[in-house]
Amino acid sequence: MERLERDAPFPVQIQGRWLDVEDPNSELIVQGSEIICFGETVSYDYKLVDTVDGALTVSLKIDDHTAEDTFPRANITELVITPEGEFHAYNVKFASQFERAVS
Repeated sequence: MERLERDAPFPVQIQGRWLDVEDPNSELIVQGSEIICFGETVSYDYKLVDTVDGALTVSLKIDDHTAEDTFPRANITELVITPEGEFHAYNVKFASQFERAVS
């Protein structure tokens, strides 16, 4: 598992504009080290990047231990690209599958 600081870009596989499979009006944008989901910029301090059983996983984390309970309820905390190429984003309250937007 590799720890990347806030200013380090996300892996190239998840860069770009993605649309929610169930609601194409909802989008997730990954640009460099920024992530915007449902119109809101996700605030995080660092990310953990790993490959587990062929799946690329990115876990968003914060340094503020007092917010460890509220952070996963208010922000995306996990991004996963499965070995089959499906892209999922989730936290403790929701999970969505995204597909790459066609420009």
